[in-house]
Amino acid sequence: MPLVAHSDLPAFADLERSGHELLSVDRAVHQDIRELHIGFLNMMPDAALRATERQFIRLVGSCNRIVQFFVYPFSLPGIERSDEAKAYIARHYTRFEHLAEAGLDALMITGANVANPKLEQEPFWDPLMEVAAWASANVTSTLCSCLATHALLKHEHGIERQPLPTKRWGVYSHRTRAPDHPLLREVNTRFDVPHSRHNDISRAQLESAALTVLAESRDGGVHMAVSPDQLRTIYFQGHPEYDGTSLWKEYKREVVRFGTGERTDPPPLPEHYLDESMADEAVRLLDAIGDPEEAARIERAILPHIDNTWGDTAKAIFNNWLGLVYRVTDLDRRRQFMPGVDPEDPLGLRNLSTTEHPD
Repeated sequence: MPLVAHSDLPAFADLERSGHELLSVDRAVHQDIRELHIGFLNMMPDAALRATERQFIRLVGSCNRIVQFFVYPFSLPGIERSDEAKAYIARHYTRFEHLAEAGLDALMITGANVANPKLEQEPFWDPLMEVAAWASANVTSTLCSCLATHALLKHEHGIERQPLPTKRWGVYSHRTRAPDHPLLREVNTRFDVPHSRHNDISRAQLESAALTVLAESRDGGVHMAVSPDQLRTIYFQGHPEYDGTSLWKEYKREVVRFGTGERTDPPPLPEHYLDESMADEAVRLLDAIGDPEEAARIERAILPHIDNTWGDTAKAIFNNWLGLVYRVTDLDRRRQFMPGVDPEDPLGLRNLSTTEHPD
């Protein structure tokens, strides 16, 4: 929560000049302490539905302990589901129509599996665009992950994602490109993020649409960018929500696909994920296809050596994001901003300049 500048102590002015959020006494007196209502559009396939749900809700739950967060999962028609998953969603998820009527302060949208050469050919495209259009006019800030980032950038800015020569898969070191941005406040200038994707949107594409690039990797590409207003839409290409073992589980899945002939080439290891000794051990998993005991031994040897080098940064960014939402959203969650907030510049950052860090 922000500090209240309740006196003429010089430290308050110093902190404000360096980008820290401070409230005036008048603003603090008239600010209502309230909960935040956050929508969570989960488009992930059945196998990852509950894990992704847990990962994103965990990041919200790690944020400021004073504010109370209500998270409402929902999904879309057009996503192929098993009967079991349909029953789970019917029991535990909320219908979008109900959320649109009640209102939301913030929204998170996950990635999804695709089966068509163009995103707009996916059966979930029209329902997703309906949600995006409603959120643009009614939600203070929307955070998009992976495929959702590519879909909304195409719809809102005409940006076409480009196929990568090989899958971008691993943990990559990133540098902040706008370290003074409130979304990056108190975040390390260098941090790791996992990526797992076949397509990319480049820095040049983002900046040509007047978006601000916030974090980028020399090897992994852009991870994080924000809409020209600096808050209303946040775009992730990476997966800061991942568990430490998420990439390992993906690797095991690809090994199984290789063993069944679903893929013809042995899968590479995720880059920068395992140290050299454990990487050699992981490759042996290919020889253990059909030998569950050996595969289990390999996994027992590897799991204690997997490091999560991105979780704390992810928590800090989510904390900053929801803190900013709390600062400008209306007490009535059916309204996008509190009175006096400019939707085109809600944080007063119209003249934000980026600061480059050499790699």
